Amino acid sequence: MTIARLPTVVLDCPEPKVLADFYGALLDWKIQLDEDWGTILSEDGASLHFQQVDDFRPPQWPGQDVPQQMHLDFTVDHLDAAEAAALSLGATKHEYQPGTTFRVFLDPVGHPFCLCVG
Repeated sequence: MTIARLPTVVLDCPEPKVLADFYGALLDWKIQLDEDWGTILSEDGASLHFQQVDDFRPPQWPGQDVPQQMHLDFTVDHLDAAEAAALSLGATKHEYQPGTTFRVFLDPVGHPFCLCVG
C-alpha cells in the first residue's frame, strides 16, 4: 500500500524568495512565491519548498555545532560547467572538498548541497 506519492522537501531560510530564485535558476524550474513561503516546480511535478524562519542559523558543515541535518545532491553531466553555473547564481564553493566525483557548495543562505558526476 502506497501512503504517499512524492516526498516534499522544505528548507528553512531567512528569505524564501532568495532560495526560490537560486534553486529555480539552478534547476530551471517554475517559481511560486508567497509572503513567507517559496516553491519551485519541475515540469514532471517534483517540487522543493522554502519556509521563512526567524533567527535562521545556517548549518556549519563539516562541523556539527549547527548540524546540516540534510543536504541536496544534484547529478550533473559536466562538473566544471555546473560549478560555474552554480557560482554565477550565488552559490559558494566550500573550502572542504572530501571527494573527486562531487563538489560541495553552500546555497545563498548556507545550506550545503553537492553537484555530483552522473
